[in-house]
Amino acid sequence: MTHPQGARVLVVDDEPAIRRTISANLRSHQFQVATAESGREALEQFARFRPDVVLLDLVLPDLHGREVIRMVRERAATPIIVLSARGEEAEKVAALELGADDYLTKPFGVRELLVRIRVALRHAAHLASPLPLLRAGELVIDFERRHVTIADQPIRLTPTEYDLLKLLAMHPNRVLTNRQLLQQVWGSPYSAESHYLHVYTARLRKKLGPAARRLVTEPGVGYRLLTDDFTA
Repeated sequence: MTHPQGARVLVVDDEPAIRRTISANLRSHQFQVATAESGREALEQFARFRPDVVLLDLVLPDLHGREVIRMVRERAATPIIVLSARGEEAEKVAALELGADDYLTKPFGVRELLVRIRVALRHAAHLASPLPLLRAGELVIDFERRHVTIADQPIRLTPTEYDLLKLLAMHPNRVLTNRQLLQQVWGSPYSAESHYLHVYTARLRKKLGPAARRLVTEPGVGYRLLTDDFTA
């Protein structure tokens, strides 16, 4: 596994042992690391260190992590990966809707953390220079032609199915919440109609066949389209 040499990571967590462990592992993989133990210190470090990725615990001694996300998003589009305790699905959803890019549930493995950071950096680079095609194994989406193939075989999708797949594909590997998907595909009046997503994701999975494994449900949160294998 390769990593961008010297990429800057800001680690925000109020537990010293977690900060030390994450920092040591990131530095051993040639990342530059800064740390913060509170929300206000995180914002100060963000301005001073100008990180490429922020790892953010939601429970901090002063500001809530959601407030940190909101204030960072007012300044920059820097990828934010939330570090979340188990069972806090509502917190994850709120953080993602405020602009966080991904979340990891504690405890998590170093290998998975490194993959998530790499994916976040790649996603940020893709936003700067979007590609007309998305390739994810056997799945290919041609955005210009609105054309989808699986193993070189064309897949016929309805307009709504395509719009849902396209929205997920435009944010590869990133969790999009149920509300975000409903609002952007069906419109604001449908933001609470989660059964629409259940029906259409089931249809998509059936049509995607072997590529359906890439359309991943994040229980209680939303969906993501995998172009990278997070467990590899």
